[in-house]
Amino acid sequence: MAQQKIPEVVVDRLPTYVRALTLLREEGISVVSSQELGVRLRVTPAQIRKDLSYFGRFGKQGRGYNIDNLIRELRSILGLTKEWPMALVGAGQLGQAILRYTGFVPEGFRVVAAFDTDKRQIGRKIGPVVVQDVAELPQTVVERNVDIGIVAVPSATAQGVIDTLVRSGIRAILNYAPMSPHIPENVLVREVDPVVALQSMTFYLKLDEKQREKAAQ
Repeated sequence: MAQQKIPEVVVDRLPTYVRALTLLREEGISVVSSQELGVRLRVTPAQIRKDLSYFGRFGKQGRGYNIDNLIRELRSILGLTKEWPMALVGAGQLGQAILRYTGFVPEGFRVVAAFDTDKRQIGRKIGPVVVQDVAELPQTVVERNVDIGIVAVPSATAQGVIDTLVRSGIRAILNYAPMSPHIPENVLVREVDPVVALQSMTFYLKLDEKQREKAAQ
């Protein structure tokens, strides 16, 4: 089936399947049923089977899924059989934390360049890279074959940074700035905003408080 026909929500669930399967393998489990996997992920077995059916047939009815095989297949589907070079823009506190984060490399992602406009940051070695002037971004992206950009700048300057990344050939952007960027249709953007996540959680906390108050009356 053509990739564009696969619902985005299905693709977004695949990494969670890989993570859960990897944890199962670390526990010494070699075969898992959709029922068992669903319990781990709080997803129905039918949903898991439907998601996987977009990409082929995995496992056998009554026998479950071979975990090693399924991890290998899903990592291939997600493009995780190669290393993806990334460039970060914004070497402030958030950018420095991202640069020092060690969890990217084992999953196939490597920050190969970082940029800033602050002369105090330019030339500093942070994590694996030396921060460059943002003016060097277009040339570096080409030279290092960068496919993914990470934006860790204030919202007021984020659109300009994203425009520069797009003009430089970046095809996917992980955006930490609290704004909704304007991008071409052929560029992927994923937004990471912990404040929004917290705000959605407080809705349920407030609802729970109201229910407790009502029960106490």
